[in-house]
Amino acid sequence: MHTYAIQGISSMSEGRILTTHVGSLPRPQRVVDLLFAQDSGVGHDLQAFETAMREEVDAVVARQVAAKVDVVSDGEMSKISYATYIRHRLTGFEIGVMPRATPKDLDDFPEYKDRLAKMGGTPKYHRPICTGPIAVKDLSGLHEDIANLKAACAKAGAPRAFMNSASPGVIAVFQPNQHYPSQETYLQALADAMQTEYETIIAAGLDLQIDAPDLGMGRHIRFRDVDEPEFLRNARLQVEALNHALRNVPPERVRMHVCWGNYEGPHHHDIGLERIIELVLAARPATVLFEASNPRHAHEWEVWAAAARAGRIPENKILAPGVLDSVSNFIEHPRLVAQRLLQYAHIVGRDRVMAATDCGFGTFAGFGAIHPPIAYAKLASMAEGARMASEELWG
Repeated sequence: MHTYAIQGISSMSEGRILTTHVGSLPRPQRVVDLLFAQDSGVGHDLQAFETAMREEVDAVVARQVAAKVDVVSDGEMSKISYATYIRHRLTGFEIGVMPRATPKDLDDFPEYKDRLAKMGGTPKYHRPICTGPIAVKDLSGLHEDIANLKAACAKAGAPRAFMNSASPGVIAVFQPNQHYPSQETYLQALADAMQTEYETIIAAGLDLQIDAPDLGMGRHIRFRDVDEPEFLRNARLQVEALNHALRNVPPERVRMHVCWGNYEGPHHHDIGLERIIELVLAARPATVLFEASNPRHAHEWEVWAAAARAGRIPENKILAPGVLDSVSNFIEHPRLVAQRLLQYAHIVGRDRVMAATDCGFGTFAGFGAIHPPIAYAKLASMAEGARMASEELWG
């Protein structure tokens, strides 16, 4: 596969706004069945699993190329979710029984929460718990993912790709710690272990995407019952752990996704971007992907604009706003996509904007609000909107 390292901000644009997405895409049912068999250890067929992953990664990359996505992914085909997959790669995690934390906003509307559960909106999967020392255990799955993605890109003619990886913070926030004496030492151990995965992805010629919903969603789930200063103290520790794990990686090769939860809910307990933007910008990744189209966060372009006016956005940062809602089956009009992109181009400049999605279209295997063909239609509309915006910006 032809890949290239980003040499600077100008190479991000290539004279136009590039398109990408957050990572996860709808998984076919055979993939879902194989992932749940792998996760439970019951009926897991390794050969069938590996064959299916190769074939479905080929297919998902081809669909992205057909939708004119510039920077593609493997759709997270081999991962049952964006954070729990780590128990197959690291020591120290066991399956246990722990009450599942629910978003505070849904607890305010219990009948609606029950309705979501009845509609299948609540994913069911094994919950890893940290019960021992964390270390690298088995990265064969990572190497297979890399090989599958590179081969698929070569077949489909995709020049650039990224691979998702969990941040130390999101692992710590959603995988309870019963071994380490403090949250800080837990984060340190996770950072040391995840460093290998991060550097392996970069060494393979892929862009690395760090998934860090802990910086947003963590507030109304894991830290829902503490005050804001305590949440921010922990979020700062999470960013410090991430930066430590990425210390050997060029920032321009890394992107980070921040979100407040990929579910259709009231979201009225989401912490405002203005409260966490300094932490987001302090993280080492140069490109930031964030929610910018859903009704709870679409207004926060004002926060980015204020930060830019105050000179608080480092010059190496590239903004990748979500121009597609990831929980609505509306196909955004290309003109709306263009308007959203132009708004951010006016804030940081045309060479520092990339088109993205609010979140993934398949955050958990087998669960997702978007009808699969509509997901790709939305991506195609994003590409058309990016073309429109590029014409206005470059002429």
